[in-house]
Amino acid sequence: MTARRLAALAHEDPSLHALAERLLALAEAGLPEMYLPGAETFVFTRVGTVSPDGARRMERRGTSTRYAAITALGARFLPEERQRAIFDGHSAAEFTSLLVERLPAVTNLGDAALITWAAAETGHPKLADAVARVAELDVPGRPQYTVEAAWVLSALTAARTSVDVEYRLAAARDRLLAARIGDGPLFPHATAPGLVPGYRSHVACFADQTYPLQALARLHASAPDPKALAAADACAARICALQGDGGQWWWHYDARTGGVVEGYPVYSVHQHAMAPTALFDLAEAGGTDFGAEIRRGLRWMTEVPEISGPDGVPREPMIREEFGVTWRKVYRGDPAKAVRAARGLTTRVAPRARLAPLDRIFRPLAVDRECRPYEFGWLLHAWLGGLGR
Repeated sequence: MTARRLAALAHEDPSLHALAERLLALAEAGLPEMYLPGAETFVFTRVGTVSPDGARRMERRGTSTRYAAITALGARFLPEERQRAIFDGHSAAEFTSLLVERLPAVTNLGDAALITWAAAETGHPKLADAVARVAELDVPGRPQYTVEAAWVLSALTAARTSVDVEYRLAAARDRLLAARIGDGPLFPHATAPGLVPGYRSHVACFADQTYPLQALARLHASAPDPKALAAADACAARICALQGDGGQWWWHYDARTGGVVEGYPVYSVHQHAMAPTALFDLAEAGGTDFGAEIRRGLRWMTEVPEISGPDGVPREPMIREEFGVTWRKVYRGDPAKAVRAARGLTTRVAPRARLAPLDRIFRPLAVDRECRPYEFGWLLHAWLGGLGR
């Protein structure tokens, strides 16, 4: 297991190292509760419910192919016997084989790309078939969601040492770089017009930033690509400059101006996993080290200023070992996501408008009591992984 990221954290801040270790142990304990034996997949989510007698229980709902693939990507860094505890007796590589066998029936590009990425990282013998399935789903010239386009690039980058993917790799790289609006450092929600309504085409989410910057950094790490690294670095620098005073990674950005459209919800997975795994990969690829911002974001998990009292203690912890979860997010609780909609519409025509009264009317005091497998998958990937240049 690669532990240098944890070792560095222990040196920088022992208390945060203990927090990361706590979260990693929780991931290993919680993921088996999200696995569905027989179906050999993971649930979409576990939701906290309250029974008539007032007892809180966790209810499993749905299934998710992409969350299963992300879990395999993260769990592969564990010792094999601990992998098997997560996948009902399978190793991460064996579980990935199950996913690869199902690829012909997978119709979502993002799901297929994640499976292919996992197949490349685990050395699957049918990697070429997985790459071919991604090619079938990724129709040239068709706009794609930025997150899924980034996963395609990460998958092809991981596969390039085993399969000839250079032509498609170059196309995937160019698509991401060309998706940016003007000279702005941020990425939009889609790679081209057609998928997002015009009135909100300028609005991009946090995932639209972390997955492309991670993919471009990993591309540079696989073979020098200064332009890709510079784009990843610029994106990271911008979201880090916008990070909240409490370490919050904000949710919605204006891809034209590089500003924040609406900060909430703040998601736990962004704080402990998605920002760290992308920013760690960037630093290890030769980009800027944003370790201070990673640590500030991680600290939010226990401080949670949105729901903390004058004593600095959250009225409800986000980390819940007794249920095997971290609560998903802190949000405003506004009906029909009214603040997000209002700010999205307003910033379309007035990019710097803030509608400040909304912050007073709809304060971020609500907690979303659910947890999804990918949150723990990326957590393992973030703190146990590494590019190993």
